[in-house]
Amino acid sequence: MTAPDYSQIDQLLESLVGPTDEALRHALEASDTGGLPQIQVAPLQGRLLEILVRAIGARTLLEVGTLGGYSTIHLARGGGPESRTTTLEIDEHHADVARANLEFAGLADRADVVVGPALDSLARLEGEGYGPVDFVFIDADKPNNANYLRYALSFSRPGTLIVVDNVVRGGSVAQDPLPDANARGAYDAIALLGSEPRVEATVLQLVGAKGHDGIAVGIVTA
Repeated sequence: MTAPDYSQIDQLLESLVGPTDEALRHALEASDTGGLPQIQVAPLQGRLLEILVRAIGARTLLEVGTLGGYSTIHLARGGGPESRTTTLEIDEHHADVARANLEFAGLADRADVVVGPALDSLARLEGEGYGPVDFVFIDADKPNNANYLRYALSFSRPGTLIVVDNVVRGGSVAQDPLPDANARGAYDAIALLGSEPRVEATVLQLVGAKGHDGIAVGIVTA
């Protein structure tokens, strides 16, 4: 008997525990119709984000990289009705799709979609005295991962949870030399979390319909 592949296993797992409702289906369909790249988190990973947010009781959330708002829906749901999610997106069209998806999901009052280069938006938030935040999810342009992490740390408090997506990249993060700027960004993010004395971190390899990748997870301790 041929063993099922990762995509088939993902399909089974999603049928058993995966998030499936009208708002999430609509977000994926609207993103596809709008011509957005299909690079949002997988359903099971979106559910993991939601569970992590709920587990720590996060109320102030920061997301770097909105796309069509699929992960934003999970974050805002996890935070509950008293939460506020600030999500940063460089592309105006992507932001418009995300806002419409959040509105359809009944979450527009919990999320602010900020448009512009993320580093500029983060600098502006810092200047406005933004923070502290309870949860940070970084899933934007990979070469800037370390820069996003530094801002995340500046907005953090003891207990803040930080998640960085796409840090294994099919194993390219472990190649020597690193093959491209995305692999370098992934490596730098892991190295920064590992060397930062205020953070306890780990990295999990993930496989599934989207292939071989992974997430870094760190909790701020001081």
